Amino acid sequence: MPPNSKPAREADPPQGERLQKILAQAGIASRRASEQIILEGRVEVNGQTVTELGTRSDPTKDHIRVDGKLLRAPEASRWFMLNKPRGYVTTLSDPQKRPTVADLLGQSIQKKVTGAHSRLPRLYPVGRLDYLSEGLLLMTNDGDLANALSKASAGVHKTYLVKVSGAPTAEAIDQLRRGVMIDRGRLDEVRAGRRDRVITAPAEIEQVRGGDNPWFQVTLIEGRNRQLRKMFEEVGHHVEKIRRIAYGALQLDIEPGTFRELTPGEVQALNRASAGKKVERKRALPEPAQLKKPVPPKRKSSARRSR
Repeated sequence: MPPNSKPAREADPPQGERLQKILAQAGIASRRASEQIILEGRVEVNGQTVTELGTRSDPTKDHIRVDGKLLRAPEASRWFMLNKPRGYVTTLSDPQKRPTVADLLGQSIQKKVTGAHSRLPRLYPVGRLDYLSEGLLLMTNDGDLANALSKASAGVHKTYLVKVSGAPTAEAIDQLRRGVMIDRGRLDEVRAGRRDRVITAPAEIEQVRGGDNPWFQVTLIEGRNRQLRKMFEEVGHHVEKIRRIAYGALQLDIEPGTFRELTPGEVQALNRASAGKKVERKRALPEPAQLKKPVPPKRKSSARRSR
């Protein structure tokens, strides 16, 4: 090396956050929807239109505008537990005009938000519960932790109460515990002339009520499309009802159709779960997470006394 020369400096790492992440944190839209907004040329940084998804920016220094409106400061991360009733779609809007979880939060984009609900940030669901399923659903504006929780590698435990038609054999339940082959995508998807099949991860399954249509408590560490329904159908049984009662360390403790904000400790437990660390649940199940006692059949009225 020449005596007066200096070693070459490594290129400085990119500064700031990705623009789509900044938009999502500011409550403009989800991360994916924010990418589309950028591609459509609707975003300006310091007066220059940006259409490249890898662009980084610093919201504390740069002037970022979306559709000409100056971006407000990033929102604080907030988390909510929602008890989704049966008959609601896990989305913010539905082209078929079905009720959505956003309606339960008073945040449907088809309605003007007023009152206490107007003080909530725009919230997005973590994972999904299908139209006919019910129970614990997380809603947040924290895209990073939501994505971390949704990754299969995190192995976050999710527990459900499942009612099936007909009584599966012990062999069938043991097969479900070990893993079964199911369709990866939607039932009508066929790739390369054949269905795309995948084996499910081992599951914890315990029968909690017997009878002709028994109930099972099932714990999964993954969340594939309609997984529980596909698993039981694979061993010959139709699923009648599904209720999610736990997610990580959280247990369902609110009534159907209501929601509450998580405590800092509960959010910390979600962070631990997303990192693959062990989290403990309370042993006693809250009432909304319990299987309700069956209603006894009505007794027939006694025959009239003979005259």
